[in-house]
Amino acid sequence: MTDDPSRAAAARRAAADHARALAEQRDRYALTLESLLATLRSPRLDDRAARAMALDVAAGALVGLRVQTDQQSAALEPVVGAFERLRGDLRPLVRYSELDVQFVEPPANGRALPGDIAHAARAIVRTAVLAIVDRGETSRVRIQWDCDGLHLLIALRDDGRGELTLHDDALRPVAEQVAALAGHLSVASTPGWGSEIGIRLPLDPPAEPEDLPDAVDASPRERDVLRLVVAGRRNRDIAQTLGVSENTVKFHVSNLLRKAGATSRTELVSLARG
Repeated sequence: MTDDPSRAAAARRAAADHARALAEQRDRYALTLESLLATLRSPRLDDRAARAMALDVAAGALVGLRVQTDQQSAALEPVVGAFERLRGDLRPLVRYSELDVQFVEPPANGRALPGDIAHAARAIVRTAVLAIVDRGETSRVRIQWDCDGLHLLIALRDDGRGELTLHDDALRPVAEQVAALAGHLSVASTPGWGSEIGIRLPLDPPAEPEDLPDAVDASPRERDVLRLVVAGRRNRDIAQTLGVSENTVKFHVSNLLRKAGATSRTELVSLARG
């Protein structure tokens, strides 16, 4: 007996939400641990002060976990308030590590962000900053948010070696998070001068395509590609967003066409939209 397609779609959606929540929780834990290590290693603090500050960081992380659900469920967040929460997330790491983080605030009159976009944007920036910290070659990072009315625009600029690329493994989690929101990711590097990560997140992302026939066994990566195809993105743009080659995107699109029994991208989009 075949399961109800709507139930199967709901199960896939629940699994994707669960995986995303776990990834965000992992990133938050990683940031807390980095902050604790930065505090305990700081040459500016004696042992007593370091212990006291470490306790504050840990207590703050626990409080943050308790209010995380409330923040996610908020319908709208003012863009300035969402940015201030990001600053709070990074404050311990900024205060006692050797990394100098500069914040460029968005305009106060920018469009309010949907709660899920604001939460995801903070998670994306935290992941990117941790990737930069792990490289161990950067002393300064500038984080800038802006809003053009349709998109949240995020820019991160570091003063590292300028060797970061879109296909760097360290940025794969960022690429996946951006792709899940039908956003766009770009990386520009200048050897010896640093790298700049650009992220564009739509404030009104298209509905997630989960209505393919239940018999279609699409992998998570194929569904990432499908989501962007439905959003009207071309292969080159999809490749840049996901951090893969254009040939890889073509391979996934061909698989989707074959599995769905579609003869064109237009037909595939029609099937995905139900």
